[in-house]
Amino acid sequence: MSNDEPREIAADDENETTATNARTETDPGGRPNRRRLLRGAAIGAAGLAVGAVGGVFVGADANVPQTPPTQKRRFEDKVVLVTGATSGIGAAAAKAFAAEGAKVGFCGRRVKRGEQVEAEIRKAGGEATYIKADVRSEDEVASFVDTVVETYGGLHVAFNNAGTSMEKPLHEFSSGEFDEIFETNIRGTFLAMKYEIPHLLDSGGGNILITSSVNALSSRKEQSVYAASKAAQAGLMRSAALDYGPHGIQINAILPGLTDTELARRLSGVDNFPDEVFHVGASQFAKDHVPAAGRIARAEEVAALALALASGEYPFMMGSQVAIDGGQTAFSS
Repeated sequence: MSNDEPREIAADDENETTATNARTETDPGGRPNRRRLLRGAAIGAAGLAVGAVGGVFVGADANVPQTPPTQKRRFEDKVVLVTGATSGIGAAAAKAFAAEGAKVGFCGRRVKRGEQVEAEIRKAGGEATYIKADVRSEDEVASFVDTVVETYGGLHVAFNNAGTSMEKPLHEFSSGEFDEIFETNIRGTFLAMKYEIPHLLDSGGGNILITSSVNALSSRKEQSVYAASKAAQAGLMRSAALDYGPHGIQINAILPGLTDTELARRLSGVDNFPDEVFHVGASQFAKDHVPAAGRIARAEEVAALALALASGEYPFMMGSQVAIDGGQTAFSS
């Protein structure tokens, strides 16, 4: 496959996100520039011998708050659907929903990874079913949603996490590349919601949550098409929230910033390097772009926000975009 063709990375799977031509300062959700992270990673590799670089202990996440095992059961007897969940934020969310008692149906295009996530959930005592589906295909989306409902007897929460990205100057995009981004981010979200909403109405209401990006609020160079798709996604979400709020369906979006996912590592060119190297490169980036938190997010942290908003504990929140970015947008605004 050529470098000009979108490559699947299982949306964020990092968001099921795909990406190519990664030359920007950030990628989906404000992820790091390849050159910046490589530069930081080189510093990290050099510092491994002494165990510290710039005051950051290499390889240790001592300053990163860990998400403790939950004792909550907010989704007991609930059916939850997640798109783009074979890795990254989607996989973390699928596991977290199951840990809180949900019956989880999730999709993605990478079969082996999907089966692995399902096995991990079941091993931990949860209930989950992986179904291969591409959100760009109406038939596959409809079948995925119907299969989840038939398997578990209904639908209460839908977390639409699948997405895609490509970064370069606007005039360098082909019309096919433009279509690829919009077919996944807009058409894919539309199709998922189209087939989820009737089942949520049958359930008397529920929650739809969308993984968007901080680029919906503020963008950077070489992200024109991706940022446009996220702005369109926000409009879709807000209007749908007005349509279905009176029927008991809450619809909101989360906007992740820089997050440690497979996609971020792949874009930075250090996916085959030791964790320590990536962490130091990411720390260098965070010092410049996420000064409030001074670090990047973990997928589990973003997933925790998704669960909170999908729990029904905030019934007055409708049509909202909630950033989880360590202060990144505050710093860039």
